[in-house]
Amino acid sequence: MEEVDVEPSPTLVPGAGFHQRHLGFEWGPGDLLVYETSYKLQGPRSAGCPLVHVVRKDEDICSPILRKLFNESHLIFVGLQKIKEDAPSKNKKTQFVSISKNYRSIIRACMEELEQNAALEGPLKSQYGDQVSILLAIELIWNLCEVLFIEAAPAGSLLLHLLDWVRLHKSDVDARAREVLQSDSPTQHRAYWDVVIGLVLQGRMDEARQILSKQASLRAESSSVFRRMDVLLQTMPMFNPTGSQTLTEFDVKWRNWHEECDRCLQDNTFASSPELESICKILVGDEDALLEKQELLGTWYHFLVSRLLFTHPTIKPPDLHYYAQSSMNMFLGPRASPEPLDIILLSAFEFDLHQVIKDCSIALNNWWFVAHLTDLLDHCKLLQSHNLHFGSNLREFLVLEYASGLFTHHSLWQLAVDYFDHCPEFGRVYLELQIERVPLDTERKAIKVLRICEDRQMSEQVRSICKIMAKRALRNSRLGSALSWSIRAKDAAFATLISERFLQDYSVKGSFTDLDLLDNLGPAMLLSDRLTFLGKYREFHRLYGEKRFSEAAKLLLSLMTAKIAPRSLWMTLLTDALPLLEQKEVIFSVDQTYELMSCLEELNSETKDSQQTDQDDDIESTKTELLRLSLARNLAMAIVKEGTIET
Repeated sequence: MEEVDVEPSPTLVPGAGFHQRHLGFEWGPGDLLVYETSYKLQGPRSAGCPLVHVVRKDEDICSPILRKLFNESHLIFVGLQKIKEDAPSKNKKTQFVSISKNYRSIIRACMEELEQNAALEGPLKSQYGDQVSILLAIELIWNLCEVLFIEAAPAGSLLLHLLDWVRLHKSDVDARAREVLQSDSPTQHRAYWDVVIGLVLQGRMDEARQILSKQASLRAESSSVFRRMDVLLQTMPMFNPTGSQTLTEFDVKWRNWHEECDRCLQDNTFASSPELESICKILVGDEDALLEKQELLGTWYHFLVSRLLFTHPTIKPPDLHYYAQSSMNMFLGPRASPEPLDIILLSAFEFDLHQVIKDCSIALNNWWFVAHLTDLLDHCKLLQSHNLHFGSNLREFLVLEYASGLFTHHSLWQLAVDYFDHCPEFGRVYLELQIERVPLDTERKAIKVLRICEDRQMSEQVRSICKIMAKRALRNSRLGSALSWSIRAKDAAFATLISERFLQDYSVKGSFTDLDLLDNLGPAMLLSDRLTFLGKYREFHRLYGEKRFSEAAKLLLSLMTAKIAPRSLWMTLLTDALPLLEQKEVIFSVDQTYELMSCLEELNSETKDSQQTDQDDDIESTKTELLRLSLARNLAMAIVKEGTIET
């Protein structure tokens, strides 16, 4: 996209410059952070207060009504991406026109809701009014682009579409018509002739005749003049694209009608009625007569369409730009400067799509419009020549900018994911950067973000999210949740740390928490040795609780002999063996008992080398003596039992 070739309007930051220092800034997806730096500023001293300011550039994203626009347009966008490339071009054109109308319908629905809110008194009245004005302009531009580019109406049909465009966006004549017809005496109403002429200017001849007939019925002396006007209005040819009439045949018929109108004017047929004479001048396309009705026309583009209706109804698309430029110049005059909206519409009439998108990007306050319109036009194969020098095409650049803005909102960020998904070149990179900035306020939100990352094989982001949530859960002493997140992150070191905490809690409380998690670790317990021990140690307790003593004894012994159990817990494990050693039935075999004795003596030799308090030493000695006694008793019983079996 080209650089902006005009100076941007200044944004005043109140209080900046108190210490005569340069300002620094940092762009964010939805706002700009402005702050004072330590660099001195030359020039006169300015008053104020040194503060950090947030300059917000997109307030629409915070509007609850406009959020409906974002949500509903997202569904249309996703549906558009599913249209197959190999579908017949005729079918695709119909689909594209339908999609364009769907976009416009949600714009209009939001606009109507905003208008209702703007009519109410309140602090947001002005903001709602501004948003209505913006949406009106957006729909006006979109509708014109739909006619010129997507529908690509040919000569004949083109003017019919432009008339519909004007009628939709210049609807005050309907309100005036209702007001006139509902009055006690419609023909005496001050707006009577304005309504008739307004309808004629929009090519609504049948409605104009209906209202005009009320005047004719009251003025018998001039009924012939009114009948003559009625015939002219009734016989005005309008092209029918679905009919059998060719464009050439229509043009001949229209010229004959036009000559008839001109004859009536030359013969002073309507000299007795200035209003009817004015209508006749309009019918022959008199530009001065049209310009006299500037107030009724309202805009230069309404003047353009009315001018074409009465001078060149078979206008071809390539000729539009000439009539558009001259109509704008004639309507605005030499002194008035065109507004940004006028420039955008003129660019559309000149079929300069790139300029339309560029000017809209500058004039509008968010990326919604240009992103969705460009995406649709790109699918119509109308933007193939516009690639940007830094790699991404125009469509992708605008969609990325719009989606990045959505990521600043607490709920709309979910919509942005689909937009990034459909940007093949840079979409994944943007998503990876933006997804890390989503605040993980709740576990539910974290799971939602995690699922998005997992579905797209974003392993680095998956690990990062899981680690954040695991540490948060650990800080809140939610060990089960912390362990679950660390397993999901495949973080062996953190899983080891949490397993240690589980074992410490067990040493203090004598029981495990989060049994559902520990009982269903499955292959995840192999993530770290300490986690493996925790899972197996919990399994030992479960087997013991189910009175499956032989299996429990075998598992307990394997934890010690395989060196899986930390040495600090050996005494705890040997103590856990005591109830099994005291059973009436022999649980440990001779070999298993010898292995337990070996573990006890190995532990004792290490304990003697370490420094312990007298109290700790007494406790350990008591436990050791109890274990030795139980082991000796069990060994004797096991020898007798095994000897008896052998004999």
